[in-house]
Amino acid sequence: MNNDNKFGFTSFAEVWNGRLAMIGFAAALIIELVSGQGLLHFWNLI
Repeated sequence: MNNDNKFGFTSFAEVWNGRLAMIGFAAALIIELVSGQGLLHFWNLI
């Protein structure tokens, strides 16, 4: 598999996808801990 391209299911894209998912999950946990509400309640979605 050629890892020079930056689009599609490459190891480069999967590494960044995992990193951004971890940042998003950590941000959701921090919002819940600080506000005392779930993420959907915090944004008044439910």
